[in-house]
Amino acid sequence: MQFWAMVAHETDDGVTLAREEVGDDFLGPGTVTIKVHFSSANFKDGLAITPRGGVVREYPIIPGIDLTGEVVTSEDPGFAPGDLVVAHGYDIGVAHNGGFAEYARVPAEWVVKLETLTPREAAAVGTAGFTAAMSVQALLERGLTPSDGPVLVTGATGGVGTVAVDILGGLGFEVVASTGKTDAGERLAALGATSVIGRLPEDPEAKLRPLSKANWAGAVDSVGGKSLAYVLSTIRYGGAAAVSGLTGGADLPTTVMPFILRGVSLLGIDSAHFPIEKRRELWTRLGKDLKPQHLSDYENYAPITRVGEVLESIRSGGHSGRTVLGVAGEF
Repeated sequence: MQFWAMVAHETDDGVTLAREEVGDDFLGPGTVTIKVHFSSANFKDGLAITPRGGVVREYPIIPGIDLTGEVVTSEDPGFAPGDLVVAHGYDIGVAHNGGFAEYARVPAEWVVKLETLTPREAAAVGTAGFTAAMSVQALLERGLTPSDGPVLVTGATGGVGTVAVDILGGLGFEVVASTGKTDAGERLAALGATSVIGRLPEDPEAKLRPLSKANWAGAVDSVGGKSLAYVLSTIRYGGAAAVSGLTGGADLPTTVMPFILRGVSLLGIDSAHFPIEKRRELWTRLGKDLKPQHLSDYENYAPITRVGEVLESIRSGGHSGRTVLGVAGEF
């Protein structure tokens, strides 16, 4: 079998991404072969085509950490030809060829059967949206309720932030969306944000206090760095921050004071290696009580052949929302 794929190669000048025709042997090991309908664009995909991006183990590789589509063949009794599925996380797109291709082959233990979401909806959610859902679920499991007070979402126009605002708003929470994009207020309000504020802290050069005024019952943070340190210092007693990103840096310049004087919890969110049974359960919730209500409002579409442009927008910080990459029929 020959098929088309976007293949990343490492060269002396960096990493290239180009449309290539490849063979069945390029798919690699796995028990479920999927005809890919859609993939999506994520920050991690941008790192996969960035020199020394730190996520790809070996080139050449087909990037794309998300893929949705239709099962073609299966050696596992849990899946049959014609099943609509989503697969993401684990080694997909970083050590195992991913979703930027007409076909993908993965272990059955990485695959989720779609129940109510369509393949396009699942791609619009993707890894970023799933991470947002994990963050919200973690806060709910901590006992957070709408009556506890406002919930802060940082990086609110990004993939994780956008979906988090949507889900939290749909659950009835008072959502405060933090973003550096000054023109995003109306868009975020339409998704469910009660109020929209700028980046935190307001003065990035100011020295952070270990504890500041307690404002938030909880937070979903995809920024990290100094912003997260400030967020932790402003969470109310017994609150929690669900943390999944480091676009603001990997360092965390804080003290133990929020944790030992206010009982604040820092909840680390990792979607890449989330156990498959829990992953399947959360995808079920994403089609029911945690389903984003406004996916079509922030879902952008691009053919897979334009993925390089989309990823450059993400890497440069100019991207908003979620971008679905059409694969079937676009090569």
